[in-house]
Amino acid sequence: MLSRREVLMGTAAAAAAALVRGGTAVFASASQPSTPVNFDVPAGACDTHTHVFGDPRRFPFAAARNYTPEPASVAEMRALHKALHTDRVVIVHPSVYGTDNSCTLDGMKQLGSIARGIAVIDEKTPESALDEMDRAGVRGIRVNLETSGQSDPAVGRQRFQEAVDRIKRRSKWHIQVYTRLSVIEGIKDQVMAAPMPVVFDHFGGAQAALGLSQPGFDTLLTLVRAGNAYVKISAPSRSSTQAPDYADVAPLAKALIAANPQRMLWGSDWPHPAAPVAHRPVTDITPLWQVDDGRIFNQLPLWAPDAALRKTILVENPAKLYGF
Repeated sequence: MLSRREVLMGTAAAAAAALVRGGTAVFASASQPSTPVNFDVPAGACDTHTHVFGDPRRFPFAAARNYTPEPASVAEMRALHKALHTDRVVIVHPSVYGTDNSCTLDGMKQLGSIARGIAVIDEKTPESALDEMDRAGVRGIRVNLETSGQSDPAVGRQRFQEAVDRIKRRSKWHIQVYTRLSVIEGIKDQVMAAPMPVVFDHFGGAQAALGLSQPGFDTLLTLVRAGNAYVKISAPSRSSTQAPDYADVAPLAKALIAANPQRMLWGSDWPHPAAPVAHRPVTDITPLWQVDDGRIFNQLPLWAPDAALRKTILVENPAKLYGF
């Protein structure tokens, strides 16, 4: 049997071979909450940002990826949401699979009617595939600029317009964008003119240490106030280094919620893909972050003290956007 270190630091091929030995998983498990949820979670609450990483023998990674994650299964996701008392979930297709959405679609199929999905496509993806994904519960496409380190607003404008043109006739779909505030500034007019909803991941890329006056945050607030954009108040670990509570994210969250609570979504970012280790081959396994999602979820009542407001964020907004 391979050691844990060999599995974590080995190649994707070794990962596939070592995934199971004698029915026993070799990989470290994806994180599970260790802190109980300390507030009443409303029925129908939705975690709008998760990923599934399947057995690489069945769901091979794209050659042109930036990292190779550990597996994170639907069974582990079920355990997460049981602990968080959430009933619905959105699986966001991760970059490591490129435009092959098979793993995400498989996860949605396993979960059934409680799940929706966000796909990644390109110009080669046929309309027939989009039709099939729509029937399976996909409700949007993701434009992921941040994972590849793309920060050029001109590229952001091109990618965003391509996304608009591709799905503008799909009335139930939206565009989800993972980027930073400087790019959001660069595409502001396009977002305002878009004929479909637009969702920005992870506080729109705002950084807690830079505060409410950081460049671009006012633009994000403007788009939210006008109803032109949703923002996921998700993954505070991507906006802050103040683990484990990331308390300095609170002003950002409160400002966004105050701007327009009907445009807020909550997501865990489970299983917390980590940034690749510099100067290591992309085929090396990058361990998932071990995050206490119960402790993070307990920050929501600090950001939104009113129970009715939390119901808007957790239940009503995702029900409308994702068609639950």
